Amino acid sequence: MVPKEFGEDAIELPGSRSLLESLEQARAPWAIVTSGTRPLVTGWIEVMGLSSPQFLVSAEDVRIGKPHPACYQLGQSRLGLGDSAKMLVFEDAPAGVRSGKAAGFQVVAVATSHTIAQLQEAGADWIVKDLSSIRFEGMTSGSKQQVRITIFNALI
Repeated sequence: MVPKEFGEDAIELPGSRSLLESLEQARAPWAIVTSGTRPLVTGWIEVMGLSSPQFLVSAEDVRIGKPHPACYQLGQSRLGLGDSAKMLVFEDAPAGVRSGKAAGFQVVAVATSHTIAQLQEAGADWIVKDLSSIRFEGMTSGSKQQVRITIFNALI
């Protein structure tokens, strides 16, 4: 009920909508991996009118939450890209950064809810102010499909 009752107070993170829409247009594989509950996440997606992921890993799907890597490992498995696929995680919390790094992924931290120092100490590879610093460049094909993303104006 939280998204429905307080949705008018929600603030969209700059760049999030265009990034999701460009990933959808290119049919690039992506998932949401969150410590939130499934009803909370799907409620916010609906209220905000955002693209829905094909795959969602929520609190109900894992026994041990972040910073344990299980949630991101499950997300990778659901994407069906194989264990050797390079994965990029977007996170806003130190526990999530640690989770993504423990899963063996690169992590872009968004400095919205924690300080740059906290995110850096957690091991983020890049830190950005918001998602307007991320540009989806498209997909390459061949023996392997690869998503190309450019990160600019990084804070670190």
